[in-house]
Amino acid sequence: MAQPSPHTLRGAETNFYAEAAEQQFDVTMFGQQVHIVATPFQYTWNYGDGTVFGPQPSMGGPLPQDRWGEKTRTSHAYGATGDFQVVLTTTFQGTYSVNAGPPLPIPGQGQFSAPPQTISVWRSLTRNYADDCNANPEGQGCPGAAR
Repeated sequence: MAQPSPHTLRGAETNFYAEAAEQQFDVTMFGQQVHIVATPFQYTWNYGDGTVFGPQPSMGGPLPQDRWGEKTRTSHAYGATGDFQVVLTTTFQGTYSVNAGPPLPIPGQGQFSAPPQTISVWRSLTRNYADDCNANPEGQGCPGAAR
């Protein structure tokens, strides 16, 4: 997830966060009941502009709208405009138990990438003008000025 999305501004912090949760599966293998638990524990963001953050343990979190643009542990500020494909890869570790026995660790880890999310990075321009639009409606920056 990204805030703001799907558009953000060049140079502004865009907050990215995951919504990953523990996964549980029950399967029958060779006539045995197997219970599998996969727990997310690391996250890697590829921000699509050549910047990769992770693997690291924080999945981040949403910000209230009035705080968008703040730097967070998982935020990123784009240096260029354009459309970027952001990909989150979540790493899971797991346990299994056979016939309701004790949980045993599954050797290794599993990595799963979410589908790419497109972020459009725009630029904004701010200009200050000294003209008084009431006194000079045609002044630079005034609504009646020639463009």
